[in-house]
Amino acid sequence: MTSQIKTVLLLALLTGLLMLIGGAMGGRGGLMVAFVLAMAMNVGSYWFSDRMVLSMYRARVLSRADAPGLFAIVEELSRNAGIPMPRVALIPQEAPNAFATGRDPQHAVVAVTEGIMRLLSPEELRGVLAHEIGHVANRDILVQSIAGVLAGVIMYVASMIKWATLFGFGGRSGDGEGGNPVAALALAFVAPVAAMLIQMAISRSREYLADEAGARYSGAPEQLASALAKISGYAQQVPMRAGNEATAHMFIINPFSAGGVASLFSTHPPVQERISRLLAMAGRR
Repeated sequence: MTSQIKTVLLLALLTGLLMLIGGAMGGRGGLMVAFVLAMAMNVGSYWFSDRMVLSMYRARVLSRADAPGLFAIVEELSRNAGIPMPRVALIPQEAPNAFATGRDPQHAVVAVTEGIMRLLSPEELRGVLAHEIGHVANRDILVQSIAGVLAGVIMYVASMIKWATLFGFGGRSGDGEGGNPVAALALAFVAPVAAMLIQMAISRSREYLADEAGARYSGAPEQLASALAKISGYAQQVPMRAGNEATAHMFIINPFSAGGVASLFSTHPPVQERISRLLAMAGRR
Protein backbone atom coordinates (compact mmCIF):
# COMPACT_ATOMS: atom_id res chain seq x y z
CA MET A 1 0.00 0.00 0.00
CA THR A 2 1.46 3.39 -0.97
CA SER A 3 1.87 6.10 1.64
CA GLN A 4 -0.64 8.34 -0.19
CA ILE A 5 -3.38 5.68 -0.11
CA LYS A 6 -2.57 4.88 3.51
CA THR A 7 -2.95 8.56 4.45
CA VAL A 8 -6.38 8.76 2.77
CA LEU A 9 -7.55 5.59 4.53
CA LEU A 10 -6.30 6.81 7.91
CA LEU A 11 -8.05 10.17 7.46
CA ALA A 12 -11.22 8.28 6.54
CA LEU A 13 -10.81 6.17 9.68
CA LEU A 14 -10.39 9.31 11.77
CA THR A 15 -13.55 10.76 10.21
CA GLY A 16 -15.45 7.53 10.89
CA LEU A 17 -14.35 7.60 14.52
CA LEU A 18 -15.58 11.19 14.76
CA MET A 19 -18.99 10.19 13.39
CA LEU A 20 -19.17 7.28 15.82
CA ILE A 21 -18.41 9.35 18.88
CA GLY A 22 -20.71 12.11 17.61
CA GLY A 23 -23.53 9.58 17.42
CA ALA A 24 -22.77 8.38 20.94
CA MET A 25 -23.14 11.94 22.17
CA GLY A 26 -26.66 12.00 20.76
CA GLY A 27 -26.64 15.58 19.51
CA ARG A 28 -25.09 17.90 16.97
CA GLY A 29 -24.68 21.04 19.08
CA GLY A 30 -21.62 19.93 21.02
CA LEU A 31 -20.11 18.43 17.89
CA MET A 32 -20.37 21.76 16.08
CA VAL A 33 -18.84 23.62 19.04
CA ALA A 34 -15.95 21.16 19.03
CA PHE A 35 -15.47 21.64 15.29
CA VAL A 36 -15.34 25.42 15.63
CA LEU A 37 -12.82 25.28 18.50
CA ALA A 38 -10.57 22.73 16.76
CA MET A 39 -10.73 24.61 13.48
CA ALA A 40 -9.80 27.89 15.16
CA MET A 41 -6.76 26.37 16.89
CA ASN A 42 -5.51 24.36 13.94
CA VAL A 43 -6.17 26.98 11.23
CA GLY A 44 -4.19 29.47 13.31
CA SER A 45 -1.25 27.09 13.67
CA TYR A 46 -1.50 26.18 9.97
CA TRP A 47 -1.55 29.79 8.75
CA PHE A 48 1.27 31.01 10.99
CA SER A 49 3.25 27.75 11.25
CA ASP A 50 6.42 29.21 9.69
CA ARG A 51 6.64 32.20 12.02
CA MET A 52 5.69 30.23 15.13
CA VAL A 53 8.21 27.41 14.68
CA LEU A 54 11.07 29.64 13.52
CA SER A 55 10.55 31.82 16.59
CA MET A 56 10.31 28.81 18.92
CA TYR A 57 13.73 27.52 17.83
CA ARG A 58 15.31 30.99 17.38
CA ALA A 59 15.96 30.20 13.72
CA ARG A 60 17.47 32.92 11.55
CA VAL A 61 16.40 33.27 7.92
CA LEU A 62 19.52 33.32 5.74
CA SER A 63 20.37 35.27 2.63
CA ARG A 64 22.18 33.75 -0.34
CA ALA A 65 25.35 35.56 0.73
CA ASP A 66 25.20 33.84 4.15
CA ALA A 67 25.30 30.31 2.73
CA PRO A 68 25.69 30.18 -1.07
CA GLY A 69 26.31 26.42 -1.13
CA LEU A 70 23.18 25.68 0.91
CA PHE A 71 21.10 27.99 -1.30
CA ALA A 72 22.41 26.29 -4.45
CA ILE A 73 21.31 22.85 -3.18
CA VAL A 74 17.85 24.04 -2.12
CA GLU A 75 17.40 25.87 -5.43
CA GLU A 76 18.30 22.80 -7.47
CA LEU A 77 16.06 20.47 -5.46
CA SER A 78 13.14 22.92 -5.67
CA ARG A 79 13.47 22.92 -9.46
CA ASN A 80 13.47 19.12 -9.45
CA ALA A 81 10.29 19.15 -7.34
CA GLY A 82 8.64 21.84 -9.47
CA ILE A 83 7.97 24.22 -6.57
CA PRO A 84 9.13 27.77 -5.73
CA MET A 85 12.34 27.90 -3.76
CA PRO A 86 11.51 28.07 -0.03
CA ARG A 87 13.26 30.36 2.39
CA VAL A 88 16.28 28.87 4.15
CA ALA A 89 16.86 29.21 7.90
CA LEU A 90 19.56 28.23 10.38
CA ILE A 91 18.78 26.93 13.90
CA PRO A 92 21.49 27.73 16.49
CA GLN A 93 21.64 24.25 18.03
CA GLU A 94 24.20 21.44 18.01
CA ALA A 95 21.59 18.69 17.73
CA PRO A 96 21.68 17.49 14.10
CA ASN A 97 18.22 17.95 12.64
CA ALA A 98 16.14 19.76 10.01
CA PHE A 99 12.52 20.61 9.34
CA ALA A 100 10.23 22.18 6.76
CA THR A 101 7.09 24.17 7.42
CA GLY A 102 4.77 26.73 5.82
CA ARG A 103 1.14 26.67 4.79
CA ASP A 104 1.93 26.10 1.08
CA PRO A 105 4.93 25.96 -1.28
CA GLN A 106 4.74 29.75 -1.77
CA HIS A 107 5.22 30.36 1.99
CA ALA A 108 7.53 27.49 2.87
CA VAL A 109 10.77 27.50 4.81
CA VAL A 110 13.43 24.81 5.18
CA ALA A 111 15.49 25.01 8.37
CA VAL A 112 18.66 23.17 9.36
CA THR A 113 20.61 23.17 12.62
CA GLU A 114 24.22 24.23 12.92
CA GLY A 115 24.96 20.70 14.12
CA ILE A 116 23.66 19.01 10.98
CA MET A 117 25.72 21.35 8.80
CA ARG A 118 28.87 20.19 10.59
CA LEU A 119 27.96 16.51 10.84
CA LEU A 120 26.93 15.63 7.28
CA SER A 121 28.81 15.59 4.01
CA PRO A 122 27.46 17.86 1.24
CA GLU A 123 25.91 14.80 -0.46
CA GLU A 124 24.18 13.66 2.75
CA LEU A 125 22.95 17.19 3.46
CA ARG A 126 21.52 17.28 -0.05
CA GLY A 127 19.58 14.09 0.75
CA VAL A 128 18.16 15.65 3.92
CA LEU A 129 17.15 18.83 2.12
CA ALA A 130 15.49 16.74 -0.61
CA HIS A 131 13.42 15.04 2.10
CA GLU A 132 12.32 18.42 3.46
CA ILE A 133 11.49 19.67 -0.03
CA GLY A 134 9.37 16.52 -0.32
CA HIS A 135 7.34 17.63 2.71
CA VAL A 136 6.75 21.02 1.08
CA ALA A 137 5.78 19.54 -2.30
CA ASN A 138 3.41 17.03 -0.64
CA ARG A 139 1.73 19.81 1.41
CA ASP A 140 2.23 17.87 4.61
CA ILE A 141 1.49 20.84 6.87
CA LEU A 142 -2.03 20.91 5.38
CA VAL A 143 -2.48 17.14 5.81
CA GLN A 144 -1.29 17.31 9.42
CA SER A 145 -3.60 20.26 10.10
CA ILE A 146 -6.63 18.32 8.82
CA ALA A 147 -5.69 15.34 10.97
CA GLY A 148 -5.20 17.71 13.92
CA VAL A 149 -8.69 19.19 13.50
CA LEU A 150 -10.35 15.77 13.40
CA ALA A 151 -8.36 14.41 16.35
CA GLY A 152 -8.95 17.61 18.34
CA VAL A 153 -12.72 17.39 17.85
CA ILE A 154 -12.75 13.72 18.90
CA MET A 155 -10.84 14.49 22.10
CA TYR A 156 -13.07 17.46 22.92
CA VAL A 157 -16.33 15.54 22.35
CA ALA A 158 -15.00 12.53 24.26
CA SER A 159 -14.37 14.80 27.25
CA MET A 160 -17.92 16.13 27.00
CA ILE A 161 -19.33 12.59 26.94
CA LYS A 162 -17.29 11.58 30.00
CA TRP A 163 -18.63 14.42 32.12
CA ALA A 164 -22.20 14.11 30.79
CA THR A 165 -22.31 10.37 31.48
CA LEU A 166 -20.68 10.60 34.90
CA PHE A 167 -23.16 13.27 36.04
CA GLY A 168 -26.21 11.62 34.49
CA PHE A 169 -26.67 13.97 31.53
CA GLY A 170 -26.40 11.30 28.86
CA GLY A 171 -27.61 12.45 25.47
CA ARG A 172 -30.54 11.06 23.55
CA SER A 173 -30.51 10.14 19.91
CA GLY A 174 -32.48 12.06 17.32
CA ASP A 175 -35.41 9.57 17.41
CA GLY A 176 -35.83 10.05 21.15
CA GLU A 177 -34.32 6.74 22.22
CA GLY A 178 -31.84 6.86 25.07
CA GLY A 179 -28.28 5.75 24.42
CA ASN A 180 -26.28 3.20 26.34
CA PRO A 181 -24.35 5.22 28.95
CA VAL A 182 -21.86 2.42 29.65
CA ALA A 183 -21.03 2.04 25.95
CA ALA A 184 -20.82 5.82 25.53
CA LEU A 185 -18.45 6.14 28.50
CA ALA A 186 -16.24 3.30 27.22
CA LEU A 187 -16.10 4.94 23.79
CA ALA A 188 -15.24 8.28 25.40
CA PHE A 189 -12.13 6.73 26.96
CA VAL A 190 -11.09 4.63 23.94
CA ALA A 191 -11.73 7.17 21.15
CA PRO A 192 -9.10 9.79 22.14
CA VAL A 193 -6.38 7.12 22.33
CA ALA A 194 -7.47 5.71 18.97
CA ALA A 195 -7.51 9.21 17.46
CA MET A 196 -3.99 9.90 18.72
CA LEU A 197 -2.72 6.58 17.33
CA ILE A 198 -4.30 7.31 13.94
CA GLN A 199 -2.86 10.84 13.92
CA MET A 200 0.62 9.46 14.64
CA ALA A 201 0.17 6.82 11.92
CA ILE A 202 -0.66 9.59 9.43
CA SER A 203 2.50 11.42 10.45
CA ARG A 204 4.58 8.26 9.96
CA SER A 205 3.10 7.64 6.53
CA ARG A 206 4.00 11.20 5.48
CA GLU A 207 7.60 10.60 6.59
CA TYR A 208 7.84 7.57 4.30
CA LEU A 209 6.34 9.64 1.50
CA ALA A 210 8.86 12.47 2.04
CA ASP A 211 11.70 9.91 2.01
CA GLU A 212 10.45 8.56 -1.33
CA ALA A 213 10.03 12.06 -2.78
CA GLY A 214 13.42 13.16 -1.50
CA ALA A 215 15.08 10.13 -3.06
CA ARG A 216 13.53 11.06 -6.42
CA TYR A 217 14.46 14.74 -6.24
CA SER A 218 18.06 14.06 -5.22
CA GLY A 219 18.55 10.91 -7.30
CA ALA A 220 20.63 9.49 -4.43
CA PRO A 221 18.50 7.59 -1.87
CA GLU A 222 21.65 6.06 -0.37
CA GLN A 223 22.85 9.52 0.71
CA LEU A 224 19.62 10.17 2.61
CA ALA A 225 19.92 6.71 4.19
CA SER A 226 23.48 7.51 5.30
CA ALA A 227 22.34 10.87 6.70
CA LEU A 228 19.50 9.26 8.68
CA ALA A 229 21.93 6.77 10.23
CA LYS A 230 24.29 9.56 11.31
CA ILE A 231 21.57 11.89 12.59
CA SER A 232 19.77 9.22 14.62
CA GLY A 233 23.02 8.21 16.30
CA TYR A 234 23.95 11.75 17.29
CA ALA A 235 20.38 12.71 18.24
CA GLN A 236 20.55 10.36 21.24
CA GLN A 237 23.78 11.98 22.45
CA VAL A 238 22.92 15.61 21.65
CA PRO A 239 19.19 16.23 22.27
CA MET A 240 17.36 19.27 20.95
CA ARG A 241 17.11 22.07 23.50
CA ALA A 242 13.81 23.81 24.26
CA GLY A 243 11.14 23.43 21.61
CA ASN A 244 7.82 21.68 21.93
CA GLU A 245 6.73 18.08 21.31
CA ALA A 246 3.87 19.41 19.19
CA THR A 247 6.48 20.31 16.56
CA ALA A 248 8.21 16.89 16.56
CA HIS A 249 6.51 15.75 13.35
CA MET A 250 8.20 18.58 11.42
CA PHE A 251 11.74 17.30 11.98
CA ILE A 252 13.49 14.67 9.86
CA ILE A 253 14.27 12.74 13.07
CA ASN A 254 12.02 13.00 16.12
CA PRO A 255 14.00 15.15 18.59
CA PHE A 256 11.82 13.86 21.45
CA SER A 257 11.77 10.17 20.52
CA ALA A 258 11.01 7.38 22.95
CA GLY A 259 11.22 3.64 22.91
CA GLY A 260 9.03 0.80 24.12
CA VAL A 261 5.27 1.33 24.29
CA ALA A 262 5.76 5.08 23.81
CA SER A 263 6.97 4.38 20.26
CA LEU A 264 3.33 3.69 19.33
CA PHE A 265 2.76 7.42 19.72
CA SER A 266 5.91 8.41 17.81
CA THR A 267 5.51 10.84 14.94
CA HIS A 268 8.23 9.02 12.96
CA PRO A 269 8.63 5.44 11.74
CA PRO A 270 11.66 3.42 12.92
CA VAL A 271 14.86 4.84 11.43
CA GLN A 272 16.13 1.41 10.44
CA GLU A 273 12.95 0.75 8.43
CA ARG A 274 13.36 4.07 6.63
CA ILE A 275 16.99 3.27 5.85
CA SER A 276 16.07 -0.20 4.54
CA ARG A 277 13.45 1.27 2.21
CA LEU A 278 15.87 3.87 0.88
CA LEU A 279 18.61 1.30 0.27
CA ALA A 280 16.07 -0.87 -1.56
CA MET A 281 15.26 2.12 -3.77
CA ALA A 282 18.98 2.61 -4.41
CA GLY A 283 19.31 -1.06 -5.37
CA ARG A 284 16.41 -0.85 -7.83
CA ARG A 285 17.89 2.27 -9.35
